[in-house]
Amino acid sequence: MIRLDGIHVQHRARSGGVFRRDTVHALTDATLEVRRGEILGLVGESGCGKSTLARVVTGLQRPTEGQVHFRGRDLWAMSAAERRGEFGPAVGVIFQDPSTALNPRLPVRRILRDPLDVHRRGTGEAREARVAELLDLVGLPGHTRDALPGQLSGGQRQRVAIARALALEPELIVADEPTSALDVSVRAQILNLLTDLRARLGLGMVFISHDVQTVRYLADRIAVLYLGRVVEEGPAHEVTGGPRHPYTEALLSATPSLLERPERIVLHGPVPSATHPPTGCPFRTRCWKADDECATAFPARTEPTEGHRWHCVHPQPDPLGAARTR
Repeated sequence: MIRLDGIHVQHRARSGGVFRRDTVHALTDATLEVRRGEILGLVGESGCGKSTLARVVTGLQRPTEGQVHFRGRDLWAMSAAERRGEFGPAVGVIFQDPSTALNPRLPVRRILRDPLDVHRRGTGEAREARVAELLDLVGLPGHTRDALPGQLSGGQRQRVAIARALALEPELIVADEPTSALDVSVRAQILNLLTDLRARLGLGMVFISHDVQTVRYLADRIAVLYLGRVVEEGPAHEVTGGPRHPYTEALLSATPSLLERPERIVLHGPVPSATHPPTGCPFRTRCWKADDECATAFPARTEPTEGHRWHCVHPQPDPLGAARTR
């Protein structure tokens, strides 16, 4: 549905002096595709470029370089009217904090009607019926349509945000850490709701999180980002069961799990800056396998099996290799 080809996003930072501003490399040569009806998980530590990638996918951020293809067409070669009429309704967004994503002065009915009014979907009666349908879809009682966001719990507000994202019947939902601001018990409810909606509506989803275990539960495919680069991507069971990039291995070892107790990998070395990224592999300043070869150039893509690819000169051994040969 959406394909990113060689995406670069750069910003001007406040640092660097009065006459010269530093350049922040938010995304570097990111190539990724979002397929119909699948859940793509984006994982990585804070500042790795996950939210910037989400803004590119949703058309909120025009890349500095590279192309965004929507159904085979260059998104930014389309006119503003075409982007609004064709691309806008096809992609919905769920933001991280529902308490700031919803207008506190508008009742739920108005919040859910706004997308329908802006895109002129149906008559007034049809829009009101759609509001009731959306509330039922996300498991909220009918009386909440007259409530203000401040009168609802955090979980209820996030359900309203999900309902708003579904208002125009999109093909794709981009969820930017939608459970991080919620209590643990409420997180499970929202994750189950998203899984149920995906099954019922055939939604595609880009799910962004720093919690690998959550993404492992939800996603069909996982892309791992580090300092603005996609360092590993593949089917969820292969990336989490047989990670090949050392950063993916370290990320998995740092995530608590009730089922597994992997040996914790403690990273040493300087954390690189997005304004002055290191040469070669961006992870080499903290990687226990790094050598001079890692500093020369960003490693070329390795893809020995269909769909599982990584960028590393010294990849981790494949624990799934023996299972594949049987």
